[in-house]
Amino acid sequence: MPSRSRRVAVVAHCHLNVNTKVHGLADYEGVRAEVITPYLAEGVGIIQLPCPEATFLGMARWGMTKEQYDTVAYRRHCAAILAPVLDTLVELAADGVEIVEVVGVDGSPSCGVGRTCVGYEGGEIEAMFADGVSPEARDAAEPGVLIEVFRSLLDAAGLDVMFRAVEEIPESRG
Repeated sequence: MPSRSRRVAVVAHCHLNVNTKVHGLADYEGVRAEVITPYLAEGVGIIQLPCPEATFLGMARWGMTKEQYDTVAYRRHCAAILAPVLDTLVELAADGVEIVEVVGVDGSPSCGVGRTCVGYEGGEIEAMFADGVSPEARDAAEPGVLIEVFRSLLDAAGLDVMFRAVEEIPESRG
């Protein structure tokens, strides 16, 4: 009987289930194999983060920026859905399991680790296009909302975990 690796990685939901991504942003069929396969090959357990955007707004949502999600209610939602994940990680760490890393999705307003999309200026949609200029989201060198909340919860629990970013749209496909 094989022994346990005593290692686990925590990965953003859409790396294991692209079906929760905003329609039009999925560029792989189901699982992000290049992210997940190394864990399988190395015997590292995988914990899937919940998708806060899908559980907060559902699948009929559109692409949004960090400013649109960065509300008290959304942060409270993130903390609530992260609670069972945090409880599991605390128990695993107490049992001697190494939390290898948390893998986010750079470019995401929620799961970005080092880069998120910003740019919402508010107002009516018609007014935003009135001058003929299309407002566009832009990248910012900061984490997404869920990642900020998760880091805070991990710190409060005394867990020092490395975060790694994977690009939302791989260059080889984008």
